[in-house]
Amino acid sequence: MQQAKDTKTQTFTAILHWEEDVYVAEYPEVGTASQGETIEEAIKIIHNLRIENLKPRSPLTPLFKGQDLKSPI
Repeated sequence: MQQAKDTKTQTFTAILHWEEDVYVAEYPEVGTASQGETIEEAIKIIHNLRIENLKPRSPLTPLFKGQDLKSPI
């Protein structure tokens, strides 16, 4: 996918861990965290939180697709 010349791409490190009964996703660079019943849900929520906080300044482009993520068995 080609980026428009006037947009900037930002990359964040997602740290995931299990805490009691939920998955927690954190973006330590910006101090954002979320939780979900699955890894995919936690990442989706944190990603959407970042997008909402960045609008309209800079869109984020996900580097993964939700279906590519696997929950531990």
